[in-house]
Amino acid sequence: MSRFVRPSKYRHVYGTAARRELSYDNVKVSGNAWDTNLIKVNPKFFSLNWNSSGGGAFAVIPLGMTGKISDSMPLYRGHSAAVLDTDFSPFNDHLIASGAEDSKVFIYTIPEELGEEDIEPVVRLTTHGRKVGQVSFNPVAENVLLSASADLTMKLWDVEKGVEKQEITGHMEIIQSVNWNNNGTLVATTCRDKKLRVFDVRSNKIVLQGDSHSGIKGSRVVWMGDSNRLATTGFSKISDRQVNIWDTTNFEKPLRAMNLDTSSGVVMPFYDGDSNMLYLAGKGDGNIRYFEYENDDLFLLSEYGSSTPQRGVAFMPKRALNVNDCEIARAYKVSNGIVEPISFTVPRKSDSFQADLFPDCVGDEPALTADAWFAGETANPKLISLEKGFTATTKKEFVASVAAQQAETTVVAAPKSDKDYQEAYHKLRQENDDLKNQIAQKDVKIRLLEVQLEQLTPA
Repeated sequence: MSRFVRPSKYRHVYGTAARRELSYDNVKVSGNAWDTNLIKVNPKFFSLNWNSSGGGAFAVIPLGMTGKISDSMPLYRGHSAAVLDTDFSPFNDHLIASGAEDSKVFIYTIPEELGEEDIEPVVRLTTHGRKVGQVSFNPVAENVLLSASADLTMKLWDVEKGVEKQEITGHMEIIQSVNWNNNGTLVATTCRDKKLRVFDVRSNKIVLQGDSHSGIKGSRVVWMGDSNRLATTGFSKISDRQVNIWDTTNFEKPLRAMNLDTSSGVVMPFYDGDSNMLYLAGKGDGNIRYFEYENDDLFLLSEYGSSTPQRGVAFMPKRALNVNDCEIARAYKVSNGIVEPISFTVPRKSDSFQADLFPDCVGDEPALTADAWFAGETANPKLISLEKGFTATTKKEFVASVAAQQAETTVVAAPKSDKDYQEAYHKLRQENDDLKNQIAQKDVKIRLLEVQLEQLTPA
């Protein structure tokens, strides 16, 4: 038997959880059953889907507010049903988007200091027909947002102008995950119909489509840095958890297929393109596995172990890590009632900057404006050096256009009395009946057009 050990500078990476007093206690995690990570993080804050009464809400908590979180924490309200996903802008640490069961996408600006009042959205995007399960900002262009809905569509938004720029169709079932490629031109998706798709979202074209994992449970996808490779997690027909590597030029079969175990929790993948490491965190697991990707293969490095099961995980952007301690990744793990930071470090004796561990990484300056990106321009992300550390920029002002502000004023106030609730109920019921009638009329029109088309088509 060979005793050869594959050389790797990441072979001794180990994870360390923060002490209890440096974690975030007394958080009210949403109990919604939608498959989401529950949490997102940036260099200043983390957002968490919140368990609240009277509609949907999420919390944005400053990273310095460790310890027990106050019950009077101001929340980000506005949605009338449970919040399903949030995402921070990669170019403005004080801008966040949310999607919810009420079929709406809201944009909020985060104040410098916490007050006592709940925060209302500054832009409301309302053209989806059913619940919005995923929201994701473009990694290159400023103020470009992608949303995915249970109405089987994705939409591209210019959030500054508050307008829908493109609707993307092609899914036959519920969209389970979305992920941008490195330069923000393509989006990979997994779907309940067990298909893996890559979209050119600006032109609404499916670049490639193929069969993914054969199991019926949740599947996820992530681009592997700036390469043309994808990593997916999912389940086999006999419910084994799997991870596959795909070539985005051919989905006939995966380049690498690996069975993980037989647990039932969805596996959340996170890829670090700077270190070529893939982190896998299973829902309900206490551990986080990490692999090194090389030559279209995955090599298990180690795993972080814990007896506390995780409900969701988010990873800090590379630019905000502690390079002095050789911290190559930091995860924020959501358990019942607590958010726990986990630091992944490479032990080094030298105190000097480790250039091999920290190549230039993606910064917080956009490479394109929204108008340039929608006009068809393409650019790679702007990179920065971490040799002198990273200092977060001051708060950037986000000013919505006049059209977006006018859309905001059309929102109806929440009912306050039994009479108001009854009136709102009857109004919604009437609107529902009207929509059903419109759909029925459109179905009839579609059938008539299909008949006319058949008559015009030569035999």
